[in-house]
Amino acid sequence: MAQTLKADARPPGTPRVPGVSPSEAGTGPQTVPLPDPFPLYRGGALSGARIACETWGRLNAARDNAILLFTGLSPSAHAAATDANPSPGWWQAMIGPSLAIDTNRYFVVCVNSLGSCFGSTGPASIDPATGQRYRLDFPEIAVEDIARAGFETVRALGIGRLAVVMGASLGGSLAVAFAALHPQGARRLVSISGTAAASPFAIALRSVQREAVMRDPDWLGGHYEPDHPPHNGLRVARKLGTITYRSAAEWRQRFGRQPIAGIALGADQFAPRFAVEGYLEAQAERFIRIYDANCYLYLSRAMDRFDLAEHGGSYAAALAASGHRGGLEKVLVLGVESDLLYPIQEQAAIAEAFEQSGVDTHFRRLPSIEGHDAFLVDIPRFDAELRAFLA
Repeated sequence: MAQTLKADARPPGTPRVPGVSPSEAGTGPQTVPLPDPFPLYRGGALSGARIACETWGRLNAARDNAILLFTGLSPSAHAAATDANPSPGWWQAMIGPSLAIDTNRYFVVCVNSLGSCFGSTGPASIDPATGQRYRLDFPEIAVEDIARAGFETVRALGIGRLAVVMGASLGGSLAVAFAALHPQGARRLVSISGTAAASPFAIALRSVQREAVMRDPDWLGGHYEPDHPPHNGLRVARKLGTITYRSAAEWRQRFGRQPIAGIALGADQFAPRFAVEGYLEAQAERFIRIYDANCYLYLSRAMDRFDLAEHGGSYAAALAASGHRGGLEKVLVLGVESDLLYPIQEQAAIAEAFEQSGVDTHFRRLPSIEGHDAFLVDIPRFDAELRAFLA
């Protein structure tokens, strides 16, 4: 069962949160209440909202060794194994004692996004005003709301300023939004395979994914029951996404035209026959078992609407305050040359904006073949970059 964290020795104005001290955390999922009400960037507010998070390492006496880790669209806060949940996390090879994100040195807080379905408040949560699931009555959320929810989470843990804020994919965009909204919130920042604004290609892709979900008869205008969700639509949406998470070169190298092992000679002529089709089906089947369709729609739309230039008229203007005294000291932006979903030019634009704000900025173009998902699989390359930066 999730614990609730407590902030002791908090910065001025930080609310007290009942539960265990963050210096004692690191054993599994916890939840942190957000300020109540929690106003949203595009209007409306949430009442009784909470953020699920997991932690590793120990917060030091000065409370200045914390890393806030934002996730991509689909992961939970379980980035690495804990005592309460020893199963491998989505970044298991990167977080732990003597690993790139060294928990002997850092107190790591990974947050599940506001609007997601893994313990944070979202469309699948119960609306305290009605006692029923929010479903499509959940207000529109923005990337800015998710970033601010991360900020409020670490404040509730008594952390006044982070050592590092970081994230990959959607998380990379969230780290950048965090810098624009809270320019003094962290000393360093790492943005991996993120974007400062959704491209037309990404918007087009996600619009088709959402349409696949909403055209599933089982979606029922968002009012499906948890035990009968729109699995077929969500399956197609996930397959489309998975295709863009890797590069064509990797698909060719990994699968070629290899057939599915043991396929019957008399099988349906339109049944999957190639190994790559089997892989997509396996990925989709795993996803639909754990992810809520309405949460998917909300976060997908939030990603489309994000544009850092809304905060001042340009990327550089949005990040200008992060270069002032007390703002960011150093930034690392990582991009992958084979990324189809968030092309390398989008990370270059982020790096340029930070440079224009006067921050010591390091931009790395990585030649990984694995595309957008390289940060999950090309561990040696990302390990080396993060070790050097965090050292």
